Amino acid sequence: MELIETLEKVLDFDVGGFSLGSLLSAALLALVCLLAVKLLLKAVDRMLAHSHVDATLLGMLRSTIKVLLLFLSLLMVMGCLGIPVTSLVAVLSVAGLAISLSIQNFLNNVAGGFQLLLSRPFKVGDYVSAGGCEGTVQEIGLFYTKILTADNKLVQLPNSTVVSANITNYTHEPRRRVELKVTASYDAPVDQVKESLLSSTAQVSGVLEEPAPMARVSAYQDSAIEYILRVWCETERYWDVYFDLLEEVKRDFDSNGIEMTYPHMNVHLCGK
Repeated sequence: MELIETLEKVLDFDVGGFSLGSLLSAALLALVCLLAVKLLLKAVDRMLAHSHVDATLLGMLRSTIKVLLLFLSLLMVMGCLGIPVTSLVAVLSVAGLAISLSIQNFLNNVAGGFQLLLSRPFKVGDYVSAGGCEGTVQEIGLFYTKILTADNKLVQLPNSTVVSANITNYTHEPRRRVELKVTASYDAPVDQVKESLLSSTAQVSGVLEEPAPMARVSAYQDSAIEYILRVWCETERYWDVYFDLLEEVKRDFDSNGIEMTYPHMNVHLCGK
């Protein structure tokens, strides 16, 4: 009996306003919570490992889950010590609101980063046009998206800017259509011009047979007839086909005597 009374006195011993018994209970609970957090994170890692989510997003999700679990563990330990958790949550809510208002742009970029990683309108290595910038995506971060332009300039766009603008992904699909508009004299027969344009496509490496190349009249201008030439190619060969086709069309026009006209005005003088 004396041993039990002694233990009770020891456990009731006050340390900084808390009994030794409550401190030991809180310490044991904290240890259990940490072990549970560790096990839960391992389970989360196994679940995320089998997903097809971007690696950057995986890291952010894991960090967010870890912070939430540790925060819940802290609330449980505080409750074990008899600390009013409700008041703390209210204070943290007010503080969180004040902080969020002061770093609104920062949070918008973070939200934009999550949106990009979840919706995946593009990935690293894609050639895109977004936020007034065009180039190859180098990195999709939590706050910024890095794009390398064609003239080798690295541009960092805030994620909030990227998600709020139109995004064009030029390399998402395996094939692209090359479209050229050229003009020819009204004196040149339409069939001859179309035949010359189509023969040009046969001389350019990379032009696909299907869908078949197409050449048609697209407009009648003041000084010339406008033609449109459309061909398909593999996405990675787009610019090679585009420039080769431009050069080949001019060579074929010259060899067939087809004049590429330019804006001009005919003046007829009437004699007396």
